[in-house]
Amino acid sequence: MAHEINPEQDNPLVELGRIFHEYFYKREKKEVSLEGMKIDLLKKGEENYIICEVKKSSRFELSAKMQLAYSIYKLREKGIDVRGELLIPKERKRIGIELDEDLEREIRRAVTDIGRIMSSDKPPPARKTRYCRGCAYRYFCWA
Repeated sequence: MAHEINPEQDNPLVELGRIFHEYFYKREKKEVSLEGMKIDLLKKGEENYIICEVKKSSRFELSAKMQLAYSIYKLREKGIDVRGELLIPKERKRIGIELDEDLEREIRRAVTDIGRIMSSDKPPPARKTRYCRGCAYRYFCWA
């Protein structure tokens, strides 16, 4: 994580995520760490590998898709062709993620914006949103 700032490890939602990873998809290769990312599951597809992101609900589906698309983007930069799947076991959902030109452009724009924030002297001012309540970084922003 940027500047060695990590989420609270004892946050109930972070802990719940760990439980989901241990309980579901027991036969799959779990939690692969690569430079700048962690992949929840790695599966062998018919033509290539499938990287998977496991979430407890589809409530934040867009951010989960972007996270997965970023992983696909970074792996393709290294010459590794993969597909992605967003898995939501409690809802029995499996959402395929393909990195098309539009999504890749969106990822590049997000990477540029994040890089600008990381290299600035001060973080942007805190802005309370509906995501703050359960966020594992909330004490960092509001301390």
